Amino acid sequence: MPLADGFDYLWTGAGAPPPAGARVRVPFGTRERIGIVLDHPAATTLPANRLKPVIKPIDRHPVLGDELLETLRWASEYYHHPIGEVLSHALPALLRQGRSLDEPVERVWRLTAEGAAQPIDRVARRARQQARCLDLLKRQERVAQSDLRRAGLTAAIIGRLATKGWIEPCEPETGSDGVEPADGGNAAQPGGAAEAPAPGAEPLPDLTADQTRALEAIRAQDPGFNTFLLHGVTASGKTEVFLRLVREQLDAGRQTLLLVPEISLTPQLVGRLRRRFGEALAILHSGLTDRDRHDAWRRAWRQQARLVVGTRSAVFAPLPAAGLIIVDEEHDPAYKQERGFRYSARDLAVVRARRLDVPIVLASATPSLESYRNALERRYRLLRMPKRIGAAGVPAVRTIDLNQHVSRHGLSTPLVALIDRHLKRGEQVLLFLNRRGFAPVLFCPECASAEECGRCDARMTVHARAGRMRCHHCGREAMLHWSCPACGNERLAVGAGTQRVSDALRSLFPERRIARLDRDVSRTRGALATVLEEVESGETDIIVGTQMLTKGHDFPRVTLVGIVNADQGLLGTDFRSEERLAQTIVQVAGRAGRRDRPGQVVIQTHYPRHPLLAALVDQDYAAFARLALDERRLAEWPPWSHVALWRAEAHDREAVYRFLRRIGSTAREHAEDVQVLGPAAAPLERVAGRHRAQILLQAARRAPLHRLVGLIADASRPWPETRRVRWAIDIDPNGL
Repeated sequence: MPLADGFDYLWTGAGAPPPAGARVRVPFGTRERIGIVLDHPAATTLPANRLKPVIKPIDRHPVLGDELLETLRWASEYYHHPIGEVLSHALPALLRQGRSLDEPVERVWRLTAEGAAQPIDRVARRARQQARCLDLLKRQERVAQSDLRRAGLTAAIIGRLATKGWIEPCEPETGSDGVEPADGGNAAQPGGAAEAPAPGAEPLPDLTADQTRALEAIRAQDPGFNTFLLHGVTASGKTEVFLRLVREQLDAGRQTLLLVPEISLTPQLVGRLRRRFGEALAILHSGLTDRDRHDAWRRAWRQQARLVVGTRSAVFAPLPAAGLIIVDEEHDPAYKQERGFRYSARDLAVVRARRLDVPIVLASATPSLESYRNALERRYRLLRMPKRIGAAGVPAVRTIDLNQHVSRHGLSTPLVALIDRHLKRGEQVLLFLNRRGFAPVLFCPECASAEECGRCDARMTVHARAGRMRCHHCGREAMLHWSCPACGNERLAVGAGTQRVSDALRSLFPERRIARLDRDVSRTRGALATVLEEVESGETDIIVGTQMLTKGHDFPRVTLVGIVNADQGLLGTDFRSEERLAQTIVQVAGRAGRRDRPGQVVIQTHYPRHPLLAALVDQDYAAFARLALDERRLAEWPPWSHVALWRAEAHDREAVYRFLRRIGSTAREHAEDVQVLGPAAAPLERVAGRHRAQILLQAARRAPLHRLVGLIADASRPWPETRRVRWAIDIDPNGL
């Protein structure tokens, strides 16, 4: 169970104690630990003989400045999560381990005498990438590791050359690394920042009327905190609006934080940012090595990185010279952390903007209903970009009624005919199916049994090419056997996944090049980049993929988008199911018809007259959002109420329910204006052998909800039932 509070220590060193936000080394039990100074209390409740002195300070200046430290304190209270884990989440691993901030920003490499003597041609015969690295270092003498990585040379290649003794780390040529942030990392220090690079050589595109209006509206607002919701249809040019705003902040000597749902799925955006802003850019995401993450974080802390781009955790980046925050695809569920410290990066970005007193731009073609309600009620300034760039216009949308048309392996006859028509015109086709693998069920028609996971309340997914069955919840794998172990009859693969749809397309269009984009494919190093490059270059005719296809890709040759199965979200029990489906349909449909190529979107469904689909086909996302908000108001679901989930799991099912029943009874004793529902099983009750259940707390106002959650959290910590389960509090959950 995580400890919720800070610990008191004595300062016995010379001079003033380390400032709040600085790291110190302290005794903790029988070991030493790295801690963060939270405060300098005048008194303590502990007896003097129990207070231990700080061993030594690590930082001369706070690593967490005043604003960021206060934001983290707020987050700990709002999400009811231990402050120690919250602080730890905000720091790179090397800083948590005590690494000094005075070290060079990043490793720089040079050739050794032995490396310089190596013939490049001979090395290239057996190790082409190593030869490239040697050649680069021969031409430039000293090269930063990030530049080597940008040249396509992986850490493994660099490490092999270092092991051979052909390259070695060295000091950077300039001594510009000694700048300290002023005021504990919260204010700009004159002369301390690297100069913003000049704009890239590529010419800037002409702005559309919508882009110009959006930029002028943001510029016209009074300085300081303002929240803008940029609701622009796909291909309307939202990214160019971001880039112009970033350039203005760079020219003014200020920093911008740009959050994106997934870096690895948006290489086009990262490429544009590198070309436009060069060395002013720092990237933060979970896929970096500890050292690369440390270096990017440190460059932001020293104001050398004026544009910080990252995924969810980058919301905790230091911004001592903050000027602007942007959250791209603000609706994306990837911004919500689903384990441990369950924060929303989008919501924390708004909190940080308010504390930093800077504007924030939330952008999406499909805004979350929470943000859209805030815009309709004028808490956010709504900026619309309703027109696409180019002559293609909005794609035509139609449904295919699967009750009237035969579907084989997920493909109906009308959809196959449309695919053939678009391919014959030399265009590309994109098919979306949010289900990877060959088929979701292996079924025996004789004894009516299906292959179950055994560790989860889920069926095994067929991966026919690999000859395996996999559980997509716990990762369990088993050999694929077509004969039924119960009766010996041959089993059938029922339903369709991306692999099966791809195989069916190869049979129907054997001369066409077909690519698949899902988590199974992207596990292989370099596979994702290869697939995207081949689609963008026109080498691929048909691309079949999952949710990964919705992440802002620009495929200019794609003119037909087929949504293979729209019914999964229509029948969901979660209150967000229809919102998620609508966002997915609009985002995937946005890949069709870019620039001057008109697009077409086809949705296969058994419910063609469902109100949600009718709103999306006949009107637009704004119309759907208003309809969905009205339904949520009647049902009293967010954003018309506030929700917390108390989740628990354990191998012992009864231990879970015993704990949650006590949580529920305590909540009902103290509930004021809070509804307590449950305990009830989670939608998928058993995962990896652990039983899961939850209690729902719901209130019209936040204050009574948070008072009750805090009271229960404090009361439950000493219970014996608490020690027998793994539990978590989920404030503003993504779903039930």
